[in-house]
This record gives sequence, structure tokens and C-alpha cells, in this order.
Amino acid sequence: MFQKIDLNQLLFLDIETVPEKATYDELSETEKELFAAKTQYQRKEDQSPESFYERAGIWAEFGKIVCISVGFFNTLNDGREFRIKSFYGEENKLLVDFKALLENHFSQPAHLLCAHNGKEFDFPYIARRMIIQGIDLPAKLNLFNKKPWEVPHLDTLHLWRFGDYKHYTSLSLMAHVLGIPTPKDDIDGSQVAQVYYEEKNLDRIVIYCEKDVITIAQIVLRLRNQSLLQPQEILHS
Repeated sequence: MFQKIDLNQLLFLDIETVPEKATYDELSETEKELFAAKTQYQRKEDQSPESFYERAGIWAEFGKIVCISVGFFNTLNDGREFRIKSFYGEENKLLVDFKALLENHFSQPAHLLCAHNGKEFDFPYIARRMIIQGIDLPAKLNLFNKKPWEVPHLDTLHLWRFGDYKHYTSLSLMAHVLGIPTPKDDIDGSQVAQVYYEEKNLDRIVIYCEKDVITIAQIVLRLRNQSLLQPQEILHS
């Protein structure tokens, strides 16, 4: 079944998130109490909520999206190309623009969103932030009343699990074992907040996010036993 999926029907994506506020001190007293309650089981016994705040970006209730990068295949008569586009900057605008892409170009039943660990992170995070920002959910993210086989999402982590639902493999590890160049040759997810708030280098984050999207596409190709993308086949919008 996986082999029969038309690559042109897939929208590959990755998101980068940071804490919604730059520092713990910027939280209200209520927000500090809620953050402490939210993270009490993740923190070590001697770790304070303040020292844990650098990880706040992993929760949609305390984080925000600063970049969504997408990629899609275009099969040509004489080959193929993989186009990359990124939405970044102010969160409300990037979410509105991303929603427009889904509704104008990836709204058909056969279209699938594809990410690594997307079902547990990227897809629900985007949906939650859209609701927080007062944006109506596009059909591809509105899963209410859908049966599991009707959900238009493809997850490379789930594909690699082969039914072993307790197994977790990072994108970088999966790329390594499959012989795909690592996307983590500059920064990794734990450094994104620092790059955003301290370096104020959003361009660096966008490049990192786009590399992840390319890697996800390469993994799908390897899982289908197809040749990897070559640099000349990758086009940036």
C-alpha cells in the first residue's frame, strides 16, 4: 500500500518552536503556576520550573511556532524535482499562510501531510496554535469524528516502527542508519530557542527546518527503495 502512494500527493513538513515568552520571568504568576503543574512529572525532583523553562517550546500551551517548512515532489517527463517553501516570522501570519497553502493546493482526499513524529508533535501542535490564534482549522488538521484510516497524515516514525509502538527513533538516527546525510550539521532542536531569542537569527532556523523536510522526503524514498534526491533536484521557493 505504501509503495502505491503517489509521491506528488504528499506534503512533507517540519516545524520549529520556541517558548512563547523569552524568559520565565515574563510569565504571569498564573502562568508560572500552570507551567509548574504541566512540567512536574518531566522535571527532576531538584529541578525548578524556572530552570526547566528553556524546554517550554515543546508544549503548544507555552510555546509558539516560528517556522513551518514544507516540501513537495513534482514529477517531470525527464525526471523529478522537490520544491521547498518556508513560512516564518510572526506566528499568526505564518499559520494563516500555511492554512492557505493547504486549502488551495493540498485539499484533495488523496493528499497527505507527512512528517517525522508528526502525529505526536507537528500536526497537533499546529492545530493547537491555530485554535489559540483564533484560526479555523483546515480540513487536513481537523480530525474530529475521523476514523484512524481516514486521518490524512503519514508519519515516518510510525512507518519505521513496523507495529512496535513503544519504539522511538529520532530523525537524525534514522537518517544515519539509512545512509542519508544528517540534517543536524549546524544546530539541533535544543538550540532553536537560543538562536531565536539571543542570536535573533531566524534565517538560520529556517535553513535548519528546511534540511529536516528534505531528510523526511529522503527517508520516504529509502523506505520505498527509490534513489535519493540529488542537490540539483531540490529547489527553494
